[in-house]
Amino acid sequence: MSDFYNAFEISPVPGPDDTPPEPFRGIYAMPSFVTIPTTDLAESTAFWTRGLGFIELFSIPGRVVHLRRWAFQDVLMVPAESVPEQASAMSVSFACGLGQIDALVETCRAVRPESVAGPRDTPWNTRDVEVITPEKARIVFTAKRPLDPDSAEARNLAAVGLMPPDAAPGNNDGNGDNSADVEHA
Repeated sequence: MSDFYNAFEISPVPGPDDTPPEPFRGIYAMPSFVTIPTTDLAESTAFWTRGLGFIELFSIPGRVVHLRRWAFQDVLMVPAESVPEQASAMSVSFACGLGQIDALVETCRAVRPESVAGPRDTPWNTRDVEVITPEKARIVFTAKRPLDPDSAEARNLAAVGLMPPDAAPGNNDGNGDNSADVEHA
């Protein structure tokens, strides 16, 4: 018995064939956000807007620039005396549409040629692009790939009890019991 259940229907992450949302301009109490120190608010804002597709939601001159892509993808740029010389191993990930990956790579390379690594496909069925920003932040854009039920990725996910919502009868009943969905050893 497991205490988790599939809740794919609440996710704002677009599927491989879905049209990704436009930037969200509403004001809300942010449940989660990233604060990134920068020595140059203008340079950082330009990279994040031109290269990464964020919008400048608002700013308080010299204090903070609030950037956003989709709802709940918020970044606060704040001034700092210095930034690290190398990117940290830690990263922050933002969902994106599968069809946005190539354009993201192209625009980032046009703004900062050495900023992008990837794309690469992951064992958990995403395509990821890693970007190192001028502030030395490690940002990963991650997009869902179509799941082939006969693929190694599908088998790996099933082996740990994770099934797509339509993979097995009764899989999305919300009762927390996925035991019928996965063959246990």
